[in-house]
Amino acid sequence: MMETLEDAELCIPQLNSSCRKPTHPPNTVLLIYVLLSCVSFITVALNLLVIISISHFRQLHTPTNLLLLSLAVSDLLVGFVLMPVEIIYIELCWFLGDVLCTLYYIFDYIITSASVANMVLISLDRYIAICDPLRYHGKVTGSTAQICVCLCWICSVFYRLLLLYDHLEKPGMSNSCFGECVVVINHIAGVIDMVFTFIIPITIIIVLYFRIFVVAVSQAQIMRSQVGAAIGQRSGPVTARKSELKAARTLGIVIVVFLICFCPYYFPALEGEDTSIDASSVAFEIWLAHFNSCLNPVVYAFFCPWFRKSIKLILTLQILKPGSRNAKVL
Repeated sequence: MMETLEDAELCIPQLNSSCRKPTHPPNTVLLIYVLLSCVSFITVALNLLVIISISHFRQLHTPTNLLLLSLAVSDLLVGFVLMPVEIIYIELCWFLGDVLCTLYYIFDYIITSASVANMVLISLDRYIAICDPLRYHGKVTGSTAQICVCLCWICSVFYRLLLLYDHLEKPGMSNSCFGECVVVINHIAGVIDMVFTFIIPITIIIVLYFRIFVVAVSQAQIMRSQVGAAIGQRSGPVTARKSELKAARTLGIVIVVFLICFCPYYFPALEGEDTSIDASSVAFEIWLAHFNSCLNPVVYAFFCPWFRKSIKLILTLQILKPGSRNAKVL
């Protein structure tokens, strides 16, 4: 009876090299399925709204929004492709083979890298817009934004192919048994990945947004003195304070969200260990990194008035009317 039970727990019964099926308590599995499915659905819905808004309305065809569009595409792929695969394999074994397993993780890493790179580009765009507004339209054009977005994706592809070259040469090299889909990144590769995908991007984002904050504060002080001189000291500090708080809030949200979502994933590299990723492990750090794709449209678009107006037009099906592309959403 014990042997039968053990065989039943294997991905392929009677096969000694077969992995054991992932097992979780039924109530826990149900809760995980519901929770992660909701996260996946919200991620797809929010990013799809961003993509439709920017693609449909002519007023939103700007270099800045092209960067937001690229970010939304990468985050949509996380919610539409990566999250569902991980949900499906919570209670299943991997039967798609070693090659598809490796390609899945390469696709995962490419999307994640592109998403982070897009966040850096958006920070750079906002830095130029606020700190050098007179030359912004000369520096940041539609073609410039298109080139930056293309380079962002191309570099992400080549970077990840280079980093995971060993796994491409030997698919399934990290799998210990049949029915498993695991990729183990050695410590050196993990440190390199941490530097280029976490430390450098977050440093650039912090420096740029801190500079934006400093400029916003100085501009607010100038406005305060000008308004105060014109109509008294009452309304000036209020306007300035709002500008300062808005700049500080944006800075804080972007940095805190990035750190919370990506820090846990890089703990093994920080501790000098290899990074192991299993498609069926429901690893908290993997889902937290992917959850960043659900938060990005909230951080970068949801608080913009044009996005709220676009959502209203989309959900009420106003975009199906002739001439809706020319609607005023700004």
